Amino acid sequence: MLIGAHVSPAGGPAKAVERGAELGCEVIQIFNQSPRMWRPRHYRDDEVADYKTALEGSSVSALLIHAVYLLNCASEDKEIREKSLTSLIASLEAGDKLGAVAVVLHPGSALKGKVPPAIRRAGKTIKQALDRTEGCALHLENTAGAGGTLGRTFGELSELLDAAGGGPRLGICLDSCHLYASGYDVRTRASLDEVLDRFDAEVGCDLLGSLHFNDSQSGFASNVDRHAITGSGELGDKGGQVWLSEPRFESLPCVLETPGVGTDKNANAVAHAMALRKKGLRSRRR
Repeated sequence: MLIGAHVSPAGGPAKAVERGAELGCEVIQIFNQSPRMWRPRHYRDDEVADYKTALEGSSVSALLIHAVYLLNCASEDKEIREKSLTSLIASLEAGDKLGAVAVVLHPGSALKGKVPPAIRRAGKTIKQALDRTEGCALHLENTAGAGGTLGRTFGELSELLDAAGGGPRLGICLDSCHLYASGYDVRTRASLDEVLDRFDAEVGCDLLGSLHFNDSQSGFASNVDRHAITGSGELGDKGGQVWLSEPRFESLPCVLETPGVGTDKNANAVAHAMALRKKGLRSRRR
């Protein structure tokens, strides 16, 4: 497993590598454009070259790009869907240039509308983005389920994949906080095994391509997406050990999106996660 964190790309993707290396990351995740603006960001050739140079000799060996939260590929508003498509295409193009593992996408929200047509709209938008790009994979992220968000169940994830036409570039990113908040208990080995068996049956573990490890401020099946500093939430350090040492997660990139990573508030987040992994692996060998 590659463990790392979401970092700022301010100053270009090479700076993101530097920030990740300072935290001891093996993988980093970035937004490829401002999360508050629709304007897509296109990396210049010199920025790509600097990024690849920064990787050399660095602890960072993998990159995920997270599509910004403004996107709603399922919106009933055609203008929003078009803006979402343009932004998603830019993310996939950036991922191809930088050699990212994948772009991670929140599939969208039905808001107050019906879910089945929202899934169809999201699938169509996602398929258009994949058809207009090449190379970089796209991982649909499970959601906590608030506000009509799509992907709160494995069944919805499967329907989204089908609606988008499937294919080798489509996969899944599982988020521990979102699973817990949407009613999947991932706190113990036994419960996580059961959850992953269900995922395998409904979606397929072969489609699992990336992970987010986030502790949860909110309770089980609350449908509230509130990340907590690792070890301080509902999952706790024991839940972290279970997640980070799960055999079916081996070789996958796993990103922390916890509050204050790299600041005085949460300076050792990545090192803490790596220590939890080691404890979990030792426990499994007994």
